[in-house]
Amino acid sequence: MIRILLADDQRLVRAGIRSILDDEDDLEVVAEAADGQAAVRGCRELRPDVVLMDIRMPGMDGLEAARLIAEDSELSTVKVVMLTTFDLDDHVYGALRAGATGFLVKDTEPAELLHAVRVARRGDALISPSVTRRLIAEFAGREKAREPDARLDVLTGREREVMRLVAAGRTNDEIAARLVISPLTAKTHVSRIMAKLGARDRSQVVVMAYEYGMVSPGRPAGQTS
Repeated sequence: MIRILLADDQRLVRAGIRSILDDEDDLEVVAEAADGQAAVRGCRELRPDVVLMDIRMPGMDGLEAARLIAEDSELSTVKVVMLTTFDLDDHVYGALRAGATGFLVKDTEPAELLHAVRVARRGDALISPSVTRRLIAEFAGREKAREPDARLDVLTGREREVMRLVAAGRTNDEIAARLVISPLTAKTHVSRIMAKLGARDRSQVVVMAYEYGMVSPGRPAGQTS
């Protein structure tokens, strides 16, 4: 059973999302919150598996709440998915940097919402990878391109290949097919990359790929250098 906390200041939005989630046998909404402070408090009390968090809320917003959850070692298993709209694109990169697993556009189809919750829980892939990729490239591109960071030296050549594919939003199965390895081996490489770089999840690996200069904005992330 995947336990979910909904955080949105609009009651109707929460009710709509909850009605979709409650119809699924493997999903359970354990709490709702109307602001970031209540969301953080709910996480500490209930330890949900996934938090669906609106970015704009009164008082403490979703970005600050996501940061506090990510920094709390006791909440390391909690995955935060930000709820956003395209006019809030400026906040998405900050949300990923704050520790969010990914983001979801509010007008997404119900099937995509359900898929996103399940994917976030297992940490297997990014939410809406093609859109996430575009946004990360856009905002990372505001910084001047630089040579690959020395912190990447801890990675093997194969791990660098895998990291570029993770940055392209590829799943373990897709990485395995691209590199002609087994999905289990791909998963092992991703786990080792996260451990070596101290990344919380795959989304942070993507952010690091851009920030550390492994992937240049404007060039496909899956392309080797």
